[in-house]
Amino acid sequence: MQDSLREVVLSEQVSAVTTRQQETGLWGANYLAYTPSEKEGTLEVGTVAQYRRLLQLGVPTTTRPFRLADRLLYRTLSRDDDLLLYGEFADPSEDEPATAETYRNLIRDGVCAALAEAGREDDPRLRGAAHKVVSSVSAFLRSPMSEDPFIKRGGGWQLHPEATPPSWWSLAMISSMPSLQRERGGFLDRLGQYLAQPTPDKSYMIPIGSRTMKPLHVLLGDPIEMDPKGLVKDVPLALHYIELLAGMGQLASSASATTVFVRLLEDVDADGVWHPKNLRSQPKAGTPVTYHCWPLSPDDGGMTSRQADITFRLAKIAKRLGWHLEYS
Repeated sequence: MQDSLREVVLSEQVSAVTTRQQETGLWGANYLAYTPSEKEGTLEVGTVAQYRRLLQLGVPTTTRPFRLADRLLYRTLSRDDDLLLYGEFADPSEDEPATAETYRNLIRDGVCAALAEAGREDDPRLRGAAHKVVSSVSAFLRSPMSEDPFIKRGGGWQLHPEATPPSWWSLAMISSMPSLQRERGGFLDRLGQYLAQPTPDKSYMIPIGSRTMKPLHVLLGDPIEMDPKGLVKDVPLALHYIELLAGMGQLASSASATTVFVRLLEDVDADGVWHPKNLRSQPKAGTPVTYHCWPLSPDDGGMTSRQADITFRLAKIAKRLGWHLEYS
Protein backbone atom coordinates (compact mmCIF):
# COMPACT_ATOMS: atom_id res chain seq x y z
CA MET A 1 0.00 0.00 0.00
CA GLN A 2 2.76 2.44 0.95
CA ASP A 3 4.61 1.66 -2.28
CA SER A 4 1.47 2.38 -4.30
CA LEU A 5 0.96 5.73 -2.57
CA ARG A 6 4.59 6.65 -3.09
CA GLU A 7 4.24 5.81 -6.77
CA VAL A 8 1.20 8.10 -7.03
CA VAL A 9 2.83 11.02 -5.21
CA LEU A 10 5.99 10.80 -7.30
CA SER A 11 4.25 10.35 -10.64
CA GLU A 12 4.80 12.83 -13.47
CA GLN A 13 1.15 13.87 -13.46
CA VAL A 14 1.20 14.72 -9.76
CA SER A 15 4.57 16.46 -9.98
CA ALA A 16 3.25 18.60 -12.84
CA VAL A 17 0.73 20.00 -10.35
CA THR A 18 2.63 20.09 -7.06
CA THR A 19 5.71 21.83 -8.48
CA ARG A 20 3.53 24.78 -9.54
CA GLN A 21 2.18 25.47 -6.05
CA GLN A 22 3.39 28.64 -4.36
CA GLU A 23 4.39 28.96 -0.71
CA THR A 24 1.16 30.87 -0.06
CA GLY A 25 -0.76 27.70 -0.92
CA LEU A 26 -2.04 29.16 -4.18
CA TRP A 27 -1.54 27.84 -7.66
CA GLY A 28 -1.11 30.41 -10.41
CA ALA A 29 -1.77 33.31 -7.98
CA ASN A 30 -5.49 32.70 -8.50
CA TYR A 31 -8.37 30.59 -7.23
CA LEU A 32 -10.81 29.83 -10.01
CA ALA A 33 -9.10 29.74 -13.42
CA TYR A 34 -9.85 26.57 -15.35
CA THR A 35 -7.19 27.42 -17.91
CA PRO A 36 -4.57 30.14 -18.50
CA SER A 37 -6.11 33.29 -19.99
CA GLU A 38 -4.21 36.43 -20.88
CA LYS A 39 -7.48 38.35 -21.21
CA GLU A 40 -8.60 37.29 -17.72
CA GLY A 41 -5.14 37.97 -16.32
CA THR A 42 -4.56 34.38 -15.20
CA LEU A 43 -1.28 32.85 -16.32
CA GLU A 44 -1.89 29.36 -14.94
CA VAL A 45 -4.66 26.97 -13.91
CA GLY A 46 -6.01 28.07 -10.53
CA THR A 47 -5.96 26.69 -7.01
CA VAL A 48 -9.41 25.08 -6.91
CA ALA A 49 -8.87 23.14 -10.15
CA GLN A 50 -5.35 22.01 -9.19
CA TYR A 51 -6.42 20.99 -5.69
CA ARG A 52 -9.28 18.95 -7.14
CA ARG A 53 -6.97 17.37 -9.71
CA LEU A 54 -4.63 16.13 -6.98
CA LEU A 55 -7.66 14.56 -5.29
CA GLN A 56 -8.64 12.85 -8.54
CA LEU A 57 -5.09 11.57 -8.99
CA GLY A 58 -5.29 9.87 -5.59
CA VAL A 59 -2.86 12.05 -3.64
CA PRO A 60 -3.48 11.66 0.13
CA THR A 61 -4.99 14.76 1.73
CA THR A 62 -2.41 14.51 4.51
CA THR A 63 0.41 15.49 2.15
CA ARG A 64 2.06 18.92 2.09
CA PRO A 65 0.26 20.39 -0.96
CA PHE A 66 -3.10 19.95 0.78
CA ARG A 67 -1.88 21.14 4.18
CA LEU A 68 -0.47 24.26 2.55
CA ALA A 69 -3.62 24.95 0.54
CA ASP A 70 -6.10 24.14 3.32
CA ARG A 71 -4.83 26.91 5.58
CA LEU A 72 -5.54 29.42 2.83
CA LEU A 73 -8.81 27.92 1.59
CA TYR A 74 -10.39 27.94 5.03
CA ARG A 75 -9.42 31.59 5.42
CA THR A 76 -11.44 32.43 2.29
CA LEU A 77 -14.54 31.14 4.09
CA SER A 78 -14.00 33.63 6.93
CA ARG A 79 -14.54 37.39 6.99
CA ASP A 80 -10.79 38.03 6.78
CA ASP A 81 -10.31 40.78 4.17
CA ASP A 82 -6.64 40.11 3.37
CA LEU A 83 -6.17 40.84 -0.36
CA LEU A 84 -4.48 37.45 -0.76
CA LEU A 85 -7.90 35.90 -0.21
CA TYR A 86 -9.24 37.64 -3.31
CA GLY A 87 -6.59 36.18 -5.62
CA GLU A 88 -7.22 37.17 -9.24
CA PHE A 89 -10.02 39.47 -8.09
CA ALA A 90 -7.89 41.60 -5.74
CA ASP A 91 -7.50 44.52 -8.16
CA PRO A 92 -11.17 44.64 -9.26
CA SER A 93 -12.24 44.43 -5.61
CA GLU A 94 -10.03 47.39 -4.71
CA ASP A 95 -11.11 49.39 -7.76
CA GLU A 96 -14.80 48.78 -7.05
CA PRO A 97 -15.27 47.95 -3.35
CA ALA A 98 -18.98 47.26 -3.89
CA THR A 99 -18.03 44.16 -5.91
CA ALA A 100 -15.69 42.68 -3.29
CA GLU A 101 -18.31 40.47 -1.64
CA THR A 102 -19.52 39.17 -5.02
CA TYR A 103 -16.02 38.11 -5.96
CA ARG A 104 -15.41 36.60 -2.52
CA ASN A 105 -18.61 34.55 -2.72
CA LEU A 106 -17.54 33.30 -6.13
CA ILE A 107 -14.25 32.12 -4.63
CA ARG A 108 -16.09 30.52 -1.70
CA ASP A 109 -18.25 28.60 -4.16
CA GLY A 110 -15.17 27.00 -5.71
CA VAL A 111 -13.41 26.49 -2.38
CA CYS A 112 -16.43 24.69 -0.90
CA ALA A 113 -16.35 22.23 -3.80
CA ALA A 114 -12.66 21.52 -3.27
CA LEU A 115 -12.92 21.05 0.50
CA ALA A 116 -16.06 18.92 0.24
CA GLU A 117 -14.39 16.61 -2.28
CA ALA A 118 -11.43 16.36 0.09
CA GLY A 119 -13.74 14.82 2.70
CA ARG A 120 -13.97 17.86 5.01
CA GLU A 121 -17.77 17.55 5.23
CA ASP A 122 -17.88 17.63 9.04
CA ASP A 123 -15.81 20.80 9.41
CA PRO A 124 -18.16 23.51 10.76
CA ARG A 125 -16.50 26.19 8.63
CA LEU A 126 -17.31 24.27 5.47
CA ARG A 127 -20.79 23.34 6.64
CA GLY A 128 -21.66 26.96 7.37
CA ALA A 129 -20.38 28.16 4.01
CA ALA A 130 -22.08 25.27 2.19
CA HIS A 131 -25.47 26.13 3.67
CA LYS A 132 -25.04 29.73 2.49
CA VAL A 133 -24.27 28.51 -1.04
CA VAL A 134 -27.32 26.24 -1.03
CA SER A 135 -29.59 28.97 0.37
CA SER A 136 -28.46 31.35 -2.36
CA VAL A 137 -29.14 28.83 -5.14
CA SER A 138 -32.43 27.83 -3.51
CA ALA A 139 -33.61 31.46 -3.50
CA PHE A 140 -32.82 31.65 -7.22
CA LEU A 141 -34.71 28.43 -8.00
CA ARG A 142 -37.78 29.72 -6.15
CA SER A 143 -37.76 33.09 -7.92
CA PRO A 144 -39.28 34.11 -11.28
CA MET A 145 -35.72 34.92 -12.34
CA SER A 146 -35.00 31.19 -12.73
CA GLU A 147 -37.27 31.17 -15.79
CA ASP A 148 -35.63 34.19 -17.43
CA PRO A 149 -32.33 35.20 -15.80
CA PHE A 150 -31.13 37.52 -18.58
CA ILE A 151 -31.02 41.26 -19.17
CA LYS A 152 -30.10 43.14 -22.34
CA ARG A 153 -27.20 45.52 -21.93
CA GLY A 154 -24.85 47.16 -24.41
CA GLY A 155 -26.22 45.24 -27.35
CA GLY A 156 -25.66 41.85 -25.72
CA TRP A 157 -27.15 39.55 -23.12
CA GLN A 158 -25.98 39.42 -19.52
CA LEU A 159 -26.96 37.33 -16.52
CA HIS A 160 -29.09 39.38 -14.15
CA PRO A 161 -26.75 40.82 -11.45
CA GLU A 162 -28.94 39.35 -8.70
CA ALA A 163 -29.18 35.87 -10.25
CA THR A 164 -27.47 33.10 -8.27
CA PRO A 165 -27.94 29.95 -10.37
CA PRO A 166 -26.24 26.64 -9.61
CA SER A 167 -22.64 26.20 -10.74
CA TRP A 168 -20.37 23.27 -11.45
CA TRP A 169 -18.75 24.03 -8.10
CA SER A 170 -21.98 24.07 -6.09
CA LEU A 171 -23.03 20.76 -7.68
CA ALA A 172 -19.66 19.20 -6.79
CA MET A 173 -19.98 20.47 -3.21
CA ILE A 174 -23.52 19.13 -2.76
CA SER A 175 -22.63 15.81 -4.39
CA SER A 176 -19.82 15.33 -1.85
CA MET A 177 -21.85 16.24 1.25
CA PRO A 178 -24.45 13.53 2.05
CA SER A 179 -25.39 15.14 5.36
CA LEU A 180 -26.18 18.41 3.59
CA GLN A 181 -28.37 16.50 1.14
CA ARG A 182 -30.34 14.95 3.98
CA GLU A 183 -30.93 18.36 5.51
CA ARG A 184 -31.97 20.00 2.22
CA GLY A 185 -34.06 17.29 0.53
CA GLY A 186 -36.68 19.64 -0.92
CA PHE A 187 -33.99 21.81 -2.43
CA LEU A 188 -32.39 18.80 -4.13
CA ASP A 189 -35.64 17.92 -5.86
CA ARG A 190 -36.05 21.48 -7.14
CA LEU A 191 -32.45 21.49 -8.31
CA GLY A 192 -32.91 18.21 -10.17
CA GLN A 193 -36.01 19.56 -11.93
CA TYR A 194 -34.21 22.76 -12.90
CA LEU A 195 -31.20 20.92 -14.32
CA ALA A 196 -33.48 18.68 -16.38
CA GLN A 197 -34.58 21.70 -18.42
CA PRO A 198 -32.81 22.57 -21.70
CA THR A 199 -30.05 25.15 -21.33
CA PRO A 200 -31.08 28.47 -22.95
CA ASP A 201 -29.56 28.83 -26.41
CA LYS A 202 -28.17 32.26 -25.69
CA SER A 203 -24.67 33.73 -25.53
CA TYR A 204 -24.22 35.90 -22.45
CA MET A 205 -21.72 37.30 -19.95
CA ILE A 206 -21.76 37.76 -16.18
CA PRO A 207 -21.60 41.40 -15.04
CA ILE A 208 -19.72 42.27 -11.86
CA GLY A 209 -19.56 46.02 -11.41
CA SER A 210 -18.16 47.54 -14.59
CA ARG A 211 -16.52 44.26 -15.62
CA THR A 212 -17.85 41.07 -17.16
CA MET A 213 -16.69 37.46 -17.01
CA LYS A 214 -17.39 34.33 -19.02
CA PRO A 215 -20.03 32.00 -17.53
CA LEU A 216 -17.96 28.80 -17.74
CA HIS A 217 -18.93 27.78 -14.22
CA VAL A 218 -22.67 28.53 -14.49
CA LEU A 219 -25.42 25.94 -15.05
CA LEU A 220 -28.73 27.19 -16.43
CA GLY A 221 -30.12 23.77 -17.26
CA ASP A 222 -28.99 20.48 -18.77
CA PRO A 223 -25.35 20.84 -19.97
CA ILE A 224 -25.33 17.63 -22.06
CA GLU A 225 -25.34 18.35 -25.80
CA MET A 226 -26.12 15.78 -28.47
CA ASP A 227 -25.11 15.81 -32.14
CA PRO A 228 -27.64 15.23 -34.97
CA LYS A 229 -27.02 11.47 -34.67
CA GLY A 230 -28.02 11.51 -31.02
CA LEU A 231 -24.46 11.01 -29.76
CA VAL A 232 -23.08 13.05 -26.90
CA LYS A 233 -20.70 15.80 -28.06
CA ASP A 234 -18.50 16.00 -24.95
CA VAL A 235 -18.11 12.61 -23.27
CA PRO A 236 -15.85 13.80 -20.40
CA LEU A 237 -18.28 16.60 -19.47
CA ALA A 238 -21.26 14.25 -19.66
CA LEU A 239 -19.53 11.71 -17.41
CA HIS A 240 -18.61 14.40 -14.90
CA TYR A 241 -22.20 15.63 -14.84
CA ILE A 242 -23.61 12.11 -14.51
CA GLU A 243 -21.27 11.44 -11.58
CA LEU A 244 -22.41 14.61 -9.81
CA LEU A 245 -26.08 13.78 -10.36
CA ALA A 246 -25.48 10.25 -9.06
CA GLY A 247 -23.84 11.68 -5.95
CA MET A 248 -26.89 13.87 -5.34
CA GLY A 249 -29.38 11.06 -5.97
CA GLN A 250 -30.75 12.97 -8.97
CA LEU A 251 -29.62 10.90 -11.96
CA ALA A 252 -33.16 9.68 -12.66
CA SER A 253 -34.34 13.30 -13.00
CA SER A 254 -32.22 13.80 -16.13
CA ALA A 255 -33.36 11.95 -19.26
CA SER A 256 -30.25 12.93 -21.21
CA ALA A 257 -27.81 11.88 -18.47
CA THR A 258 -29.59 8.55 -18.04
CA THR A 259 -29.53 7.93 -21.80
CA VAL A 260 -25.80 8.66 -22.08
CA PHE A 261 -25.02 6.49 -19.07
CA VAL A 262 -26.99 3.54 -20.45
CA ARG A 263 -25.36 3.87 -23.87
CA LEU A 264 -21.87 3.87 -22.36
CA LEU A 265 -22.72 0.83 -20.23
CA GLU A 266 -23.74 -1.03 -23.38
CA ASP A 267 -20.08 -0.97 -24.44
CA VAL A 268 -18.80 -2.45 -21.17
CA ASP A 269 -17.52 -6.01 -21.63
CA ALA A 270 -17.86 -9.02 -19.32
CA ASP A 271 -14.78 -7.90 -17.37
CA GLY A 272 -16.26 -4.48 -16.65
CA VAL A 273 -14.01 -2.69 -19.16
CA TRP A 274 -15.43 -0.06 -21.50
CA HIS A 275 -14.70 -1.51 -24.92
CA PRO A 276 -16.52 0.22 -27.81
CA LYS A 277 -15.90 -0.67 -31.43
CA ASN A 278 -13.40 1.33 -33.50
CA LEU A 279 -11.95 3.30 -30.58
CA ARG A 280 -9.14 5.20 -32.30
CA SER A 281 -8.29 7.68 -29.55
CA GLN A 282 -9.18 8.77 -26.06
CA PRO A 283 -12.32 10.98 -26.03
CA LYS A 284 -11.34 14.65 -25.91
CA ALA A 285 -12.73 17.21 -23.47
CA GLY A 286 -14.62 20.06 -25.10
CA THR A 287 -14.39 22.40 -22.11
CA PRO A 288 -11.77 23.19 -19.43
CA VAL A 289 -14.45 22.59 -16.76
CA THR A 290 -13.29 18.95 -16.61
CA TYR A 291 -9.58 19.80 -16.31
CA HIS A 292 -9.43 18.41 -12.78
CA CYS A 293 -10.78 14.98 -13.70
CA TRP A 294 -9.94 14.38 -17.36
CA PRO A 295 -7.84 12.67 -18.39
CA LEU A 296 -6.29 10.86 -15.45
CA SER A 297 -4.63 8.32 -17.73
CA PRO A 298 -2.61 9.94 -20.55
CA ASP A 299 -3.24 8.53 -24.02
CA ASP A 300 -0.04 6.66 -24.87
CA GLY A 301 -1.48 5.28 -28.09
CA GLY A 302 -2.43 1.96 -26.56
CA MET A 303 -5.95 0.61 -26.24
CA THR A 304 -5.75 0.34 -22.44
CA SER A 305 -5.04 4.05 -21.96
CA ARG A 306 -7.94 4.93 -24.27
CA GLN A 307 -10.33 2.83 -22.22
CA ALA A 308 -9.05 3.57 -18.72
CA ASP A 309 -10.71 6.88 -17.89
CA ILE A 310 -14.21 5.98 -19.03
CA THR A 311 -13.98 2.54 -17.40
CA PHE A 312 -12.95 4.24 -14.16
CA ARG A 313 -15.69 6.89 -14.38
CA LEU A 314 -18.41 4.33 -15.06
CA ALA A 315 -17.26 2.32 -12.05
CA LYS A 316 -17.29 5.45 -9.85
CA ILE A 317 -20.79 6.33 -11.00
CA ALA A 318 -21.96 2.77 -10.34
CA LYS A 319 -20.54 2.93 -6.80
CA ARG A 320 -22.25 6.25 -6.15
CA LEU A 321 -25.50 4.66 -7.29
CA GLY A 322 -24.97 1.91 -4.71
CA TRP A 323 -24.26 -0.87 -7.19
CA HIS A 324 -22.20 -3.84 -6.06
CA LEU A 325 -18.96 -4.13 -8.01
CA GLU A 326 -16.63 -7.11 -8.13
CA TYR A 327 -12.95 -6.60 -8.91
CA SER A 328 -10.74 -9.24 -10.46
